[in-house]
Amino acid sequence: MRDQVAATAVALFLERGFDGTTVDDICARADISRSTFFRYFPTKEEALFGRATETGRAWLEALIARPAGEPPWVALRRSLDPRLRELADAGEAIKPLMRLILATPALAAHHREKNAYWQDLLRPEVARRLGADPDDAADPRAEAMVAAALGCLDAALRAWMAGGQELPELLDRAMAVIG
Repeated sequence: MRDQVAATAVALFLERGFDGTTVDDICARADISRSTFFRYFPTKEEALFGRATETGRAWLEALIARPAGEPPWVALRRSLDPRLRELADAGEAIKPLMRLILATPALAAHHREKNAYWQDLLRPEVARRLGADPDDAADPRAEAMVAAALGCLDAALRAWMAGGQELPELLDRAMAVIG
């Protein structure tokens, strides 16, 4: 049911815009009550970003599974392969949603919050791979590396939405500038 409500919300956001869609609109289209909606999602934004925590955990699991001797930057890049496959499988259908996120201030802010969560989640593993103490907040290297990887991912996604190459190649190009 949660996934159905989220899909309904996304369809309405694409049809009417995020600001032009109310929780009542979503409830009416999904044929649910407001209390049911709020049982699944605390906010309208969460109907769109509700899987961000799971996606971040999947990225962390993929990063942990990378070979121990692999350089951290390479491990970060390769650990994104499962996510890139998901996005490629979604194909052109995902691009209008991504454009909506970037063009809507409330959604862009939520996207930045999601990235901050992912950064906090991934930082200890990257620190470990750097040979640093994951609890040492005074060492900026892991934080910088994860932030750079997220920036590269965002840049690659923007380029992908603009057309041209495949997403993995775009991410490789973006990350090669830094790595």
